[in-house]
Amino acid sequence: MEEINFDKLRQLMVDNQIIARGIRDERVISAFYETPRHKFVPENIRQDSYEDCPLPIGNGQTISQPYIVALMTESLRLKPTDRVLEIGTGSGYQAAILSKLCSHVYTIERMEALQKKAEETFRGLGILNISTKVGDGTLGWEEFSPYDAIIVTAAADNIPEPLINELNESARLIIPVGAFFGQILTLLEKNKGKVSRVEICGCTFVPLVGKYGHKY
Repeated sequence: MEEINFDKLRQLMVDNQIIARGIRDERVISAFYETPRHKFVPENIRQDSYEDCPLPIGNGQTISQPYIVALMTESLRLKPTDRVLEIGTGSGYQAAILSKLCSHVYTIERMEALQKKAEETFRGLGILNISTKVGDGTLGWEEFSPYDAIIVTAAADNIPEPLINELNESARLIIPVGAFFGQILTLLEKNKGKVSRVEICGCTFVPLVGKYGHKY
C-alpha cells in the first residue's frame, strides 16, 4: 500500500481550503502549513486528516473543519506577546495552531481522556508553550487571567460571564453562540470596560457543557 504523503495533503488543504476562502494573515497561514493536523486525528481515520470537514476524535467530540479553525484564529488578530485562553482542548489542534502565534496558550478540557491525549501530542511535537487542565471551561481559568484573547470551541446559548471578566482591556473573544444544531460565530471586543459584538458567520459546534453552558 502506498504511503500517504501528509505534507502534500497539508499544503493542498491550506491552498484550497484556507487561502482560497479568504484567509490572508500570513502568520496564520504559516501556522497551518507547519502544524501536522494528522497527528491530532485518531489513527483509524488519519487518511482523512486534511479533508474539508470536521472529524470525530472520540468521546462524542470532533476536530473542527480546517477553515473554521483558520477563521476563528485569524479573527483574534493575535500578536506574538499575547496570552490566550482556549475553552475546549479537544484534539489539541487549535491550541497547537495558536501556540505558533502567541506567547502562551492556556487550554481547558472537561474530559480527562482528551486532555491527556492532547498533552501527549503536544509533547511529541515539542510544543512547550501550552498549559492544559481538566475542568469546567465556562468558569475560565482565573489563575492566569486576564487574557489578551479567548477562544471557545464549543457552542453556548449565551456567552459565559466569567470569560468576559477574564479578558483584559482591548482583548478579543470568539465563540459560537446559539442552539444545538446551528450557531453564529461571534466575536467580542473589550475596550475600556465596554464590549462590542460582531456576528461573523453560521457554524455548527458541539455544545459547551458547564455551569454557564449547557447542563448535560
